[in-house]
Amino acid sequence: MRPRPAPAGVVAGSAPRPAASVPAARLPHAGRLGALALSLGALGVVYGDIGTSPLYTMQLVFTLHPLAPTPTHVYGAVSLIFWSLIMVVTLKYVLLILRADNHGEGGIMALVALIERCVQGRRRTALIMVGILGASLFYGDGMLTPAISVVSAVSGLQVASPSLAAQIVPFSLVILVALFALQRFGTGTIGVLFGPIMLIWFAVLAFIGTKQVLLHPDIVKALSPSYGASFLFGEPSAGFLSLASVFLAVTGAESIYADMGHFGRPAITRAWLAVALPALVLNYLGQGALILQHPRTISNPFFLMVPGGQTAQTGMVILATVATVIASQAVISGAYSVTQQLVQLGFLPRISIRHTSKRIMGQIYIPLVNWLLLAAVVTLVLVFRDPQGLAAAYGVALSAIFATNTLLAFTVFRSLWRKPLWMVLPGAAVFLTVELAFFAANLGKLFSGGWLPLAVGAVFFVILTTWRRGRAILHRQVREGHMPLRRFINRLIDERPLRVPGTAVFLSSAPGTVPAALRNNLVHNHVVHEQVILLTVVTRGVPHVAEEGRLEITPQRLGFVGITASYGYQDEPDVPAAIRQAQRQGLEVDLEQTSYYVNHVSLVPAGDAPMAAWRTRLFMLLYRNSTPAARYFRIPPDQVVEMGAYVAV
Repeated sequence: MRPRPAPAGVVAGSAPRPAASVPAARLPHAGRLGALALSLGALGVVYGDIGTSPLYTMQLVFTLHPLAPTPTHVYGAVSLIFWSLIMVVTLKYVLLILRADNHGEGGIMALVALIERCVQGRRRTALIMVGILGASLFYGDGMLTPAISVVSAVSGLQVASPSLAAQIVPFSLVILVALFALQRFGTGTIGVLFGPIMLIWFAVLAFIGTKQVLLHPDIVKALSPSYGASFLFGEPSAGFLSLASVFLAVTGAESIYADMGHFGRPAITRAWLAVALPALVLNYLGQGALILQHPRTISNPFFLMVPGGQTAQTGMVILATVATVIASQAVISGAYSVTQQLVQLGFLPRISIRHTSKRIMGQIYIPLVNWLLLAAVVTLVLVFRDPQGLAAAYGVALSAIFATNTLLAFTVFRSLWRKPLWMVLPGAAVFLTVELAFFAANLGKLFSGGWLPLAVGAVFFVILTTWRRGRAILHRQVREGHMPLRRFINRLIDERPLRVPGTAVFLSSAPGTVPAALRNNLVHNHVVHEQVILLTVVTRGVPHVAEEGRLEITPQRLGFVGITASYGYQDEPDVPAAIRQAQRQGLEVDLEQTSYYVNHVSLVPAGDAPMAAWRTRLFMLLYRNSTPAARYFRIPPDQVVEMGAYVAV
């Protein structure tokens, strides 16, 4: 695919990824051993969330909207869960949407970048807004996953020992607080254990499920879609309401696409078809078989299915807790990844992003996101307290995210890859019908907690769109005062200001123009350095830009040099590194005698502001609290000179 440049003047940041690193999916591996290693890694990271769904899905099918554990309902529920896994996860994500990659990378923002390339006009704007809505809703969903997963795992304590029921919330909070507190140290050290632990988890899921299936083999008939259809159409009200809980079986499917860049499509596909899917199906069948034999087990069929008494159940609680921590870690890391992509693509202001590993790319930590997520998760656990309460808020936002992914992906299939309409429309219609049915069913939770992730998503949507709009207005205002570089150089020839030794690097929002910092330096200090580098950082609509294609160097007269440094939306902008690279490519520059000039812009409200007053105030608040450009672009503090300016927005 050909990269599409971002609008000129995009000066933004990306995830801190070491320049020498490459995604795991692109590293050379030793044949089958390497393929197995990638598949094992995918099992740990990609399928952690969906792999822990058996902890609560079947239980909530029968308890969230009370449903009698009759054979019709049990067979129908298992059938609906199985075909949801086939339709949504296997067909849509694993076999189709994984093909909608942006140079090997996936995720909602990868789709947004592709849409920017292949669609024009108002339709493009509308689809980008759909993508931003999906990204916004991700935050609402992200705060629920750690809460419901960990609480569901720890709730197994009351099965092993009913006297511990009162300790579920405190234990869950301790685990969650510890998980978020450890984020600043990174997951590189323990991340290698995720795959083996999840392999054990899936093996245990398959084992305890198979044991029950062998005791009641007729449950295998539930794999027929006729049982699910009979339940849905025979009891429309009960069947429709149950879809809200059935949907929980596929939560986490969006990670399949979002994490594609780390493992690659083949590894993710192998891990699903060979391990995750069979284990999940066997476990859901086993839970169904147990409920048929012992209807009272609907209170917690997963843990009651564990053989071996209290000791084995306690061991399962420990293993389930570890598995849910891994699933939560994937969601937290996903929140970091989405945030850095939003920053780089210009939908969020610059914020502090830290490396947690110099060796592993993608290992980042965003303090603001981390602590906001922790506060939200702790609040959810304290308010809802049990899996049933948390499930009342879970699913509304995620089902909407699924639908946005489908809409954007099939637009890319049609508009970018020119797939025929007869192929695209039926496929999109089938998946959207399924996902909109899930969304409609989850809307029943709206007033019992489902409003919360939607409200969080709405807040983020307002923030993202306000920043994008305000930033465009700010750049337009700044550019209106820009002088063409050619005219400025001609003026220097006529007026001949004092030229001082050394190199000055000015961050410029647009190539070929004079940044305000350069003009102000001349006006106030009456000097121009012997060498002046005008550096423009642009974001391109690809995840990564290779180092050899990063710089475009354009020499000018009188010691002026224009440099355009291009980065992908998952690369890390580093201004001093760009200057060092220019030096290696032949530019004569004394790095020890180099100063970096940046604008320190103070915003003031304009009398005829293009945005509503409240949005203008929000944009100004975000701008004032964004990370300073010098720190974000990794410029040494002792080499920075800031030039102030007022801009009306």
